[in-house]
Amino acid sequence: MRRIVAIDHLSLDGVMQAPGRPDEDRRGGFEHGGWAAANTDPVMMETLGKGMAQAASLLFGRRTYEDFFTVWPGRTDNPFTEVLDHSQKYVASRTLREPLPWQNSTLLAGEAAETVARLKAEPGEDLTVLGSGGLMQTLIRHGLVDRYVLLVHPLLLGRGRRLFGDEAPPTPLRLVDSVTTTRGVVIATYEPEADRERGSR
Repeated sequence: MRRIVAIDHLSLDGVMQAPGRPDEDRRGGFEHGGWAAANTDPVMMETLGKGMAQAASLLFGRRTYEDFFTVWPGRTDNPFTEVLDHSQKYVASRTLREPLPWQNSTLLAGEAAETVARLKAEPGEDLTVLGSGGLMQTLIRHGLVDRYVLLVHPLLLGRGRRLFGDEAPPTPLRLVDSVTTTRGVVIATYEPEADRERGSR
């Protein structure tokens, strides 16, 4: 069985919307896009680079997949494009149709909770979810996330789409790793306690 590992930037009050660019996601009149960029430093890049270098496939929701496809392919100014281009990418969507435009992309058509659960049950590499807020809330509700890597930035945004919504079930987590960057970002890695209990049996 594969593990699902979520990697998300969050403000201190839990907002995950549009961390990368001003025009990334303006839904709901959100005007603070690009809020994470100023906190990038070598510690963050090294930590994320190590995670991306580990063998894993990528799992996206439709909106994040389409956004990544407009930004990353063909770039040479970063260590991530080559990994993103060559990784196997799965896209959970009820509206997209194959063929998908980015190389090594496979559509998971239908209800995400069902298609992702089937994929997770198969042997293979871990599945890394980048962003994908709508998909993440579905995976959280159905207990499908095995590890959270949360980059918690030292700022309050007050409004915007949050990773953990009102429908998230109570889930005890344990801290398995933490790194603090020079810009005050805490990169905290959590796993559900239930996963640890299952692994010890």
